Amino acid sequence: MDATKALREQLGEGLVIPACPLALTPKRRLDERRQRALCRYYLAAGAGGLAVGVHTTQFAIRDPKVNLFKPVLELMAEELTRSRPRAGRGGTPVRIGGICGETRQALAEAALARELGYHAGLLSLGALRNASDKALIAHCRSVADVIPVFGFYLQPAAGGRVLPYSFWRRFAEIENVVAVKIAPFNRYQTLDVIRAFAEAGRDDVALYTGNDDNIVLDLLTSYRFRAGRRWVERQIVGGLLGHWAVWTRRAVELHAQCRRLAANRSPIPGALLQTAAEITDCNAAFFDAAHNYAGCIPGIHEVLRRQGLLSGNWCLDPTEKLSPGQREEIDRVCHAYPHLSDDQFVENHREKWLCDG
Repeated sequence: MDATKALREQLGEGLVIPACPLALTPKRRLDERRQRALCRYYLAAGAGGLAVGVHTTQFAIRDPKVNLFKPVLELMAEELTRSRPRAGRGGTPVRIGGICGETRQALAEAALARELGYHAGLLSLGALRNASDKALIAHCRSVADVIPVFGFYLQPAAGGRVLPYSFWRRFAEIENVVAVKIAPFNRYQTLDVIRAFAEAGRDDVALYTGNDDNIVLDLLTSYRFRAGRRWVERQIVGGLLGHWAVWTRRAVELHAQCRRLAANRSPIPGALLQTAAEITDCNAAFFDAAHNYAGCIPGIHEVLRRQGLLSGNWCLDPTEKLSPGQREEIDRVCHAYPHLSDDQFVENHREKWLCDG
C-alpha cells in the first residue's frame, strides 16, 4: 500500500497523539534518559503516535544557541523505533514532526523530519503573521511537496494567528494534506475549519482536536453542513494535544469511549458530560488559562514532575515558569479529580521506563 494512503487510513481511525514535552536537567540541557522515558510512557499508555518539535516541545529548541531541534527529533525517532516491539501493539506509531518558520526554514525542517522517518509535519504558520491567504497557501504547498502535511490552527496566545474560513477552504485543496489539528480554542473558528473540509469534499483528511479546553465535546459531536444539494457530516476522530502529554493512560481510555459513542450514535451519558467539564477544569490549571496561558508548558512539566517522569518543571527560557497561584490550582484539580490521573500506572512502570536500556 502507498505510504501516504496507509498514513491517511491510520490517522482516519482516530489516534491519541500527545504533544511531546522537552525533558531538561537543572542546567537546562537535554535530559536524554527522561526524554526517552517520556516516549516509553506514551507508548505504554496506548498512544497511537507522538508529535515532536511542536509548541509543547518548546519552539526555542530551534534557537541556534540551544540547537536541540535535530537532536530531539533524532532521539525520539530512535526511541519510537526501538520501543514499538516492546509495546506489544500492532501498527507503527505515527511520527509527527513540528515545522515552523518562514518558507526557507520550514522547507529545511520538513526535509529533516522526512529524513529522520517522520510521517508528517505539523505546520505552524505563526511566523507568517502578516502574509496574505495567497502567500500562506503557496507556503503550505511548498512544504507539502516535501512531506505530508498535518494542518495546524494554533491559537494566537500560543504563537499562532487567526486564519479565516477562506484560508481553510483553499488549504483543503492541497492534495498532500493528511490531517488537520484544530486548536484555536474558539468554537466559531473550529467550525470554520470543519466546514471548509466538509464543503471541499475532503473526507480523506482526518480531523483532530487541539482544543484542550473542549476535548470531550469535540470528540462526541457530529458536524453537519450543507454542501450544494447534499448534507455532509464530519467527526473529529482524534486529538493531538498538549493536555494529553499528561495522564495519557486515562486519555486513551476516554478517547476510546468517545469514539464508540460517536460511531454508534449512542446517547451521551450525563456522567461523561460531567467528565468533560472536569477535564476542562484540569486544563485551565495545567495550561494557566488565568494568565493567558503564560504557564502552559511549565504546568505540563509540573504534573510530569509530580509523577517522577521529569526531575523539574524547567523550561529553556528561565523566565518561563509557573504563574502566581498556578501551583495551587494544580494542587486543587489533582485533589479534586484523582480518577482522571494515571498516577498508579506511572508508579507501576516508571523505574523500568527510566532504566530500561
